[in-house]
Order: sequence, then structure tokens, then C-alpha cells
Amino acid sequence: MRPATGSTPALKRLLRTLRPHRRQVWLAATCSVLNKLFDLAPPVLIALAVDVVVKQQNSWLADLGVVSVPGQLAVLAVLSFLIWTAESLFEYLYGLLWRNLAQTVQHELRLEAYDHLQRLEMAFFEAGSSGRLLTILNDDINQLERFLDHGANEILQLITTVLAVGGAMVWISPGVAGVSFLPVPVILWGSLGYQHRLAPRYQEVRERAGDLASRLATNLGGMLTIKSYVAEGWENDRLFQQSEAYRQSNRRAIRFSAGFVPLIRFAILFAFLAILVVGGLQVWRGTLGVAPYTFLVYITQRLLWPLTTLGRTLDDYQRGMASTNRVLDLLDTPIAIPGGDGHLPRSRVRGEIRFEAVGFAYHERPPILQNFNLQVPAGSTLGIVGATGSGKSTIVKLLLRLYEQQQGQILLDGIPIQTLRLDDLRHAIGLVSQEVFLFHGSVAENIAYGSFDASRSAIERAAALAEAAPFIAALPHGYDTVVGERGQRLSGGQRQRIALARAILKNPPVLILDEATAAVDNDTEAAIQRSLVRLTADRTTLVIAHRLSTVRHADRIVVLEQGQIVESGTHEHLIAAAGAYAGLWRVQAGLLPDEPLRFDA
Repeated sequence: MRPATGSTPALKRLLRTLRPHRRQVWLAATCSVLNKLFDLAPPVLIALAVDVVVKQQNSWLADLGVVSVPGQLAVLAVLSFLIWTAESLFEYLYGLLWRNLAQTVQHELRLEAYDHLQRLEMAFFEAGSSGRLLTILNDDINQLERFLDHGANEILQLITTVLAVGGAMVWISPGVAGVSFLPVPVILWGSLGYQHRLAPRYQEVRERAGDLASRLATNLGGMLTIKSYVAEGWENDRLFQQSEAYRQSNRRAIRFSAGFVPLIRFAILFAFLAILVVGGLQVWRGTLGVAPYTFLVYITQRLLWPLTTLGRTLDDYQRGMASTNRVLDLLDTPIAIPGGDGHLPRSRVRGEIRFEAVGFAYHERPPILQNFNLQVPAGSTLGIVGATGSGKSTIVKLLLRLYEQQQGQILLDGIPIQTLRLDDLRHAIGLVSQEVFLFHGSVAENIAYGSFDASRSAIERAAALAEAAPFIAALPHGYDTVVGERGQRLSGGQRQRIALARAILKNPPVLILDEATAAVDNDTEAAIQRSLVRLTADRTTLVIAHRLSTVRHADRIVVLEQGQIVESGTHEHLIAAAGAYAGLWRVQAGLLPDEPLRFDA
């Protein structure tokens, strides 16, 4: 992650996130405070009842005009009913408001984080792990939701308790209140100290959770390799190590947070004993009434014992803030490849492509393209061949702006692609790669991916042009057959033809085939080649291939070596030149060194 907010406290960042919902936050907070105030009223009622029983016609209620003891008790009964009703009502309201707020915030944050994630450059994903990102989008946002569900209310009610009870105690007996407040600084100092020392522990817990999720995601995706290499035991051991690291980091945090309550109890005990003894002596001397003393004894419990939950509250707070930081760090990650403002409708794209003095290097790696120049006329087919690492796929990534070149410029129809809106640029380009990705859904849904409003007849027409219709018809439910995660229920050739049908349905002015036939058998390659004849007509096509048979009919073929074009021409011209291309053709044709080259080998 690359946080852009420096050392801004997590709570302040969270409050900024909650600004659009400040009305609901204020309502929820008000209900929390009112609920706690009514929850603190029973000790007052007990004190009033004691006052009525002891003083009878001279009680505080008698001074208000209710003289008889039965009348005073009836008033207390009515007040008790109203207070309990109000407390229950506000408890219902704050629960409703906080929980709905938590659901809304986690929903919006997850969508915002995912949307931001989709706008980040490919280098971000290659530098990180999908497991960590899944942990942020799922676990961390859920942790934040849990804090808003319960933790925010608990903190507000704790503050309300301290202020209301403390104020009442000072008003009734400043001397007793002063003695009982002596341990409060110790409690607060201990709480803040625990909070400070808990924060890095829970940050470590979240990091370990991300590592564990990354391991699980990787292993589930690589199950075929694990099984084929009989590596189940090895992977169990590796998972054990990371799960144990997560458990140990949690244990360190738990061991530290669990010691909070027992230590705080002794401070609370001191305050309670002070009230009990000092207050009792004042009653004995006649300087404090029985009813106020009763109130102080009961209210001290309501003030101090909730402080024992401060450890759990801070525990939830630190977990929530650690998760808040991770989510907001993701949202603060700058977008390295922003779109331009230029609008280029797909219907107006001719398809001329030019690379002018382009230079590019992957992060912390030597340059792969230097002063690279290439021109592809509109409507032509260009074949690109070369050894692995020569820069073939890099050209595609730069054209799609999955990466940004460091020098030179790339133009589409004479317009620098940096000035175009990203969606316009990518709408104009169709990509069929070697690594076909199918989503868990039906065949029809995967063909229509990116052309979501396509009709069923258009989907079937695209499948027919890709020569996928026969095998689709043989599937159990035809176009409604579910392909499984990543298309695992289909063969490699079937997946490739669905990807081709997807590109046909998109009907882009520029088509890129990146090793589209590298992993298929000869019959499938022949079927794809027949489809390509129809697909490449009247559109600009870049065909990247190891199999030279895939590009032999291209209008022009370029040979790359170390990011430079070393040969360029038609298939026949390059064979006759007896250079690098001819050498590759000889190898793939299986010719001996002394055998003559043939154009149709």
C-alpha cells in the first residue's frame, strides 16, 4: 500500500468518511446518550425511595407538593415506568440507527474500495497479493462494521456515564467525589497506555490475517499443481506456519489486553471503599443525608464498574482502527494511470496505431523497450513474433494503458492515447489472450461479458463465427451451461473459442490476439484460424504468436529482439531473407540444417 495521508489518526480518517452520514451519526449518538442518562436514573429513584421512607412527609418529593407516603411512592412508580420505557425506546433506536449506519458504511466502503481497486494500474496487483486485497475488502470492512455496530455506542455511553455521574457526585458531596475520583486518572492513564501498546499488536494481527488469506487463495487456485506434484503435506506445513503466526500474533494481543480488567478492578475497589468509608462517616456525623449516601454508593458502581469494560471497548476500537487504516490506505492509493478528457466514440475509430520513440521498463528492471517505433495502418493485420521477453506482450499492455510508457508517445488515429478517456480507448480494442479468464456463470454470460445488452441471437451468431457453436450445443444445457470458476469445466480450446466469440461480439475496431493459439491442439488452432479470417476483415489486428503459422498470412510481420524490431516484411519476404524469422520457421517446421526452406513448410 502507498498511504497518502501520512500519520493522520485513524479515528479522524473514519470521521471524514462518515461526513455524508453525519445526520444519522448525530441521531444515533443522541439516542445513545439519552439511553445512558435514563439507564443512570434508577439509583436516583432508589435514593428518592429511601428519602421517602426515612423522612416521609419531610422528603424531597413532599417539598414538591406530594405529601402522603403512598402518593410519593405512586409518583416514584410512575417515574420508574416512564424511565424504563424511555430507556428501552432509546436502546431500540440507537441499535437501529448504529446498525443501519454500519451496514450502509460497510456497503459503500466496499464498493468504493473495489471501484478504486479496478482503477489502479496492473503494477499494483503484481506487487501485492490477491489474498491481502480480499482481506481488506472483506475482513477489514467487516471489522469496521462491527465497531460501528457496538464500539461507537459503548464509547459514547462510557463518556456520558463519566460526565453525568461525576457531575452529580460533585454536586451532592464534593469531598466524597474528590476521594472517589482519585483512581480515575490511574484508570484513564492505564487505558490510554494499553490503547497505545495495543495498536501495533492489532496491526500485526491484520497483517498476519492478510498473509493467511493470500496463502489460502493461492493454494485454492493452484490445487491441480498441488495434487499433481503430491505437495499436499508440504502445503499443509506452510499453511500451519502462517496460521500459527496469525494465532501467535493474536495471542500476544489477547495476553496484553486480558490483563487490563484485573488491574483496573483494584483501582475501582479503592474508589468504592473510599465512598463506603468516607461517605459513611459523613452520614454518621450528620453532614450527609442517608438518601444522598445511598445514591453515591449505588452511582459509584454505575460509574466505576463500566470502566472495567474499557479494556474490551479499547480492544474493539483498536481492531476497528487497524482495519480502518488498511481500508482507507487502499482508497488513498494514488491512481498512476488516470484517463484523459478526450472523447473518441468507437464508431469513429479507424484503427491506425503508431509507437513513436517509446521507452519502457518494468519497476526495478532493465528497459524492455528503447526508442521503439512501429506503425500499423488502419485495417491491416500485423504479426509480431520473437523470443520470450522480447517485448511482444509489453506492446499490448502499453496500448491498453495497463502500464504507462516512460518515453515517447503512442497514438491511435493520430491522437495520443494519454489524452483519451480510458473507457473510450479500451472500448475500441478487443483482446484475446493466451490466459483466458472465464467467470463463474453460463456460457452465454461469458460470451456477452463486456457486451452486456447483447441479444441471445447475437451471442449465438458470435459463437458460430468463432466455431464454438458445435461444442456448446453438446454441453448439458447448451448456452446456459455453467462453466465453473475460471471455466474449469471446459477444455483449454473451448475456453479459447469462447474468448474469441466474446471479442467477435464486442466487434472492436482494433483486435489484439496475444498468443491466442499457443495452448490449443492443431484442430482447435485450425478452427480458430478459420474464425480469424472472418474476424480480422476490415479491422486493425495485432497478432502476437510463437506459432508462426498463426501470422504467416498477416499483411506485415515484425520480429522483435530485446525490444527492437530486427526484421519486417511479409512471410515470403522474411523467409527469402534467411534471417531471424527464417531461423524460427526452420525450427518450427522441423527442418534439418541442410534442408532447403519452403514457404509452406
